[in-house]
Amino acid sequence: MTDQTECDRLDRRRRAFIEAARELFVRLGYERTTLGDIVDRAGGSLATVYKLFGNKEGILEVVVFEKASSGATLVREAAEKGGTPHEILHRLAVSFQAHFLDPEVVALVRIVIARSVSDKDFARRFFERTATRTLDSLQQLFADWQDRGIELNAPPHILAELFLGLFVSDVHADAISHRVGMDNSLERLRARTQFFVMGSGVLENKNANISFEGPNGL
Repeated sequence: MTDQTECDRLDRRRRAFIEAARELFVRLGYERTTLGDIVDRAGGSLATVYKLFGNKEGILEVVVFEKASSGATLVREAAEKGGTPHEILHRLAVSFQAHFLDPEVVALVRIVIARSVSDKDFARRFFERTATRTLDSLQQLFADWQDRGIELNAPPHILAELFLGLFVSDVHADAISHRVGMDNSLERLRARTQFFVMGSGVLENKNANISFEGPNGL
């Protein structure tokens, strides 16, 4: 019972450190935030921070990867609601834009870009844990549709790269420009998504209106 109580306490403390670090990294920037700032915000002690995360880079990785790795979840959730392929893609586009252009995500992307310049291993881990997982989920989505009779105009992995690229390009532009001249309107989103839908072939073949339902939404 004592061991379980200690584990629960550490889990709560870990969560508090992550939330405090995320807020401070976004508001002050990574370089200007100290471990002392995080402890002051979350409570606890520096010794516990070192025990749970090792150092400031360790807590940065947890913050960044936790926030940025949910793309695969968005793909699953969009598919689980069912509908035709083009309906699912439009639904997913709305979710992707809301996620990738969330101010907190954009702020963390700026940190990732800065850290990646000097730390190739960090850049590789970020790509593997975020973009790669989202791409794999998208590729599987297109592959499942293809297996069920949807005639695609390109291989699933190409379509996955192109669809995700619509949103990755926006978040990078937002991170660099601080939204100067950015058009994130729903009209633009619908137009870009519809252009992709038509180019991918899911709207033009005989099975375009097949509605996919089931436990996995596929």
